[in-house]
Amino acid sequence: MEYKITYKLENSLSKVEQWVERHRYMAYEPFDGLTSAFRPLTFGNLLLDRVLMQLVRQSPVNLRPLMGIRPLPSTKGRGYMTWAYLERFRRTGDDRYKARALEQLDWLDKNKSPRFENHSWANHFDFASRGGRYSKHDSIVVWTSLIGHAYLDAYELFGIDRHRKIIESITRWIMDLPVTKDNAGLCIAYQPNDATLIHNASMLGASFLATAGKMMSNSQALKRARMAMHYSCAKQLSNGAWWYGEEPYNRWIDNFHTGYNLDSLYRYIAATGDDSLWEYLIRGFEFYKSNFFEKNGIPRYYHNRTYPVDSQCAGQALETLTLFSDIEPSSLETARKIAGWWIDNMQARDGHFYFRMYPGGIKAKMPMMHWAQCTLYKGITMLFNKLSEIEKTDNFALTTVGVPAKY
Repeated sequence: MEYKITYKLENSLSKVEQWVERHRYMAYEPFDGLTSAFRPLTFGNLLLDRVLMQLVRQSPVNLRPLMGIRPLPSTKGRGYMTWAYLERFRRTGDDRYKARALEQLDWLDKNKSPRFENHSWANHFDFASRGGRYSKHDSIVVWTSLIGHAYLDAYELFGIDRHRKIIESITRWIMDLPVTKDNAGLCIAYQPNDATLIHNASMLGASFLATAGKMMSNSQALKRARMAMHYSCAKQLSNGAWWYGEEPYNRWIDNFHTGYNLDSLYRYIAATGDDSLWEYLIRGFEFYKSNFFEKNGIPRYYHNRTYPVDSQCAGQALETLTLFSDIEPSSLETARKIAGWWIDNMQARDGHFYFRMYPGGIKAKMPMMHWAQCTLYKGITMLFNKLSEIEKTDNFALTTVGVPAKY
């Protein structure tokens, strides 16, 4: 099967890139409901905070302008854009992408959470869930690790000493997080005050520690990463899936968190050569590609339910499937279907991607920043670069899952 780079992918990237930059990296986010002018009416009650936040999030109509919710900056959105700019620079050598990436990294440095000495990042809004609430500036290992990987890529490309110091600072912040231990290993806490056992958070933290530990010759970071990955692999279900978390109220299996887990485990093995976890990676990917995608390319939100058709699932799927194409090249066909369907059905004329689609084809068209624009920009960029590479080398064949030569 031959792949040709299509105008559709390139045009889509150009349109969303211009939209994000035109809006100065600011838009809405799914969970920004607690910035509403109506929040005082919740009287600080956790349940009422949750109701307000979910009302704003789940409505197919954008209630935000009516509720006094304004577009906000997004640290994680900037992290994804940086990662994508670096990928664009790798492929094109265009110094404009280098300049944009460095500009975003400078912004992230200046906008780290003010609550911690070491580098870490949080939301720009308060959040409430069944597990409790946390405030803006309460850093989260998920965002910190994803942004940290952008710094790792930048340091590998440009060797800027300031980036090395920030990588070391991120490493210290993650190493200071609480851990929960058992006979299998340990689980890295979601944030300093929340030791909930959440696999994608712990595995993302471990992925960063492994890559940074290898780069910086930090044996303690490598040890922490190994114990965290072995813990989550020991908790993998027999079918290859992971629960979102180990607590009973976190027992669900969804698309994009599974993608986080797989990407993290892939990068951990690549950094450490810990082949003992290879079987968990393959089993997890087999479950992922078999359960989360419709034949026409629509990503399913849960392993057993399609709706809502969600932009985060699409963006993360493009990244995961492209990353794993070195193991199973046929995953690129699924990625192409996802990208094609999303561009045809969920990209507005002005370039922004829609948030979600509900049953009956009802689309939530409000512009999110990290959740739709930035994740999809990165995912499409990765797919576009991979297909460009294949087209240039004209060396592509469908294979079954196997171990890359480097292992």
